Amino acid sequence: MADTVRRVDYYYVTVPDKPGEGERILSALKESEINLLAYLGFPSGGGQSQVDLVPEDPASFRQAAERAGLTLSDAKRAFLIQGDDRVGAVTNTAAKLAEANINITAAAATSAGSGRYGMILWVAPDEYERAAEVLGA
Repeated sequence: MADTVRRVDYYYVTVPDKPGEGERILSALKESEINLLAYLGFPSGGGQSQVDLVPEDPASFRQAAERAGLTLSDAKRAFLIQGDDRVGAVTNTAAKLAEANINITAAAATSAGSGRYGMILWVAPDEYERAAEVLGA
């Protein structure tokens, strides 16, 4: 089966880099029945962390975030890629972009179990439409 490539919106929240901050955000979203397609958290320096959130339904997510008192970034864009796990799955995507001379800004991929994998991938905003065309999104 071929990989599926979706255009997705994501938002980030900056929080103190301390225990429980991620759980606080995730619990608030769970209470509002918000489904996330991806979640990434990492230190951003100065005692802060950045939490990236990729919601299935951006409009409902923004409303839930407001109710929870979260200060969201403006919407950003990325790609969500899902497919059958196999040797070279990520390489194939990277090669398509490299051949088109499009730089990958960041990426995170993982096996999803049951023979599946998923990846979230970012390119520069001015390359997004061209990358979408190359990836078939």
